[in-house]
Amino acid sequence: MTRRLLVTVSVGLLFGGVPLPAHHSAATAYDVDKKITLRGTVTRVEWQNPHVFYYLDVTDDSGKVTNWAIEASTPNQLYRRGWRKDDLKIGEVAALVDSSPARNGQPKAYGGTLTLANGRKVFSGSAATDQ
Repeated sequence: MTRRLLVTVSVGLLFGGVPLPAHHSAATAYDVDKKITLRGTVTRVEWQNPHVFYYLDVTDDSGKVTNWAIEASTPNQLYRRGWRKDDLKIGEVAALVDSSPARNGQPKAYGGTLTLANGRKVFSGSAATDQ
């Protein structure tokens, strides 16, 4: 019995001090007061915790193509809002409105309302940014 207790306490002490990644507000990385609209071709979808990411090739007025990383909410929150893992397909064109751009100027944005290729609109933010 003492051996089991010793092992349990040792494991607790060993892993009890391991730092876990903190979950920060979207406002720390994104300018939530500024909204942008993007339209582009889906190049990749990462449906995994802690957040879903999808990527759009967006062509500007000069013809330059930039790959934008869009951070969405958690898979669970998106699922509860009606998204399914296969709703966003590689090669399809999608439009994103009211998304918050990255504060550091990188081609990255958070949340917004995404219009899928079939015309269906889905909210891609989190419960904290839902309006």
